[in-house]
Amino acid sequence: MKPRPVIGITGPDKGGLSAWIFTALAVWRAGGRPLRFRPGRPRPIERVDGLIIGGGADVSPALYGQERMPELSELKDRGARGWRRMIGIVLFPLLLLVRRLLVTKTTGLNQARDELEKALISQARARSLPIFGICRGMQLLNVVAGGSLHQSVRSFYEETPAIRSLLPRKRIEVEADSQLARCLGATRIRVNALHDQAINRLGRSFRVCAREPNGVVQAIECIDPGFVLGVQWHPEYLPQRPEQLALFQALVRAAAETTA
Repeated sequence: MKPRPVIGITGPDKGGLSAWIFTALAVWRAGGRPLRFRPGRPRPIERVDGLIIGGGADVSPALYGQERMPELSELKDRGARGWRRMIGIVLFPLLLLVRRLLVTKTTGLNQARDELEKALISQARARSLPIFGICRGMQLLNVVAGGSLHQSVRSFYEETPAIRSLLPRKRIEVEADSQLARCLGATRIRVNALHDQAINRLGRSFRVCAREPNGVVQAIECIDPGFVLGVQWHPEYLPQRPEQLALFQALVRAAAETTA
């Protein structure tokens, strides 16, 4: 029996425990073996067969040549009515409880994490390892490739509700000819939303493969051979959705091919 491919999962030194648990579980269910990477405990890239750049604190604007904007209040989920909250409580009690107990709110910037993940992305790309970026991870993939970010997505939601929810309530359109569509087996899905920033200028060798109706980028993928994919949502918090698990399965398959 072949050993499970080792998948590195990045995160902060403080907080991020719920994201680590749910991402590690998704990797294990997909056939991989998770290995945690943090600034205080870096590991050599040679230890892994694939890499997940996780979500968390904002990417420093200095990395794409901007100054930091003043702190903005969280987007309000204006579309969340009482019955939607009840669905969340009924369907996701464990998820909500674990996240509430384990998450430490990550505000501000994390320079040490930025530097660690920038180096890991560059090393993984040089070794042709598969990479999967989640939320902040997608944004950093884009920035490392020379792209930039919108520091706030508030202006995109002046005419439509700004959804912020663990539930898959945001509708997105996926490009039919994309690697992402092949992974998901669909071109129209609903996802969750916890982000305050979004991709602005696209980085080199990337293409947009999913958007919201208002134009906000929801996924990017590398046009070069191999598996380098980033999504703006959090598939780790949707363990009951087969199409979300399929993203981790695609990463693990690609990682297994690098060890063959």
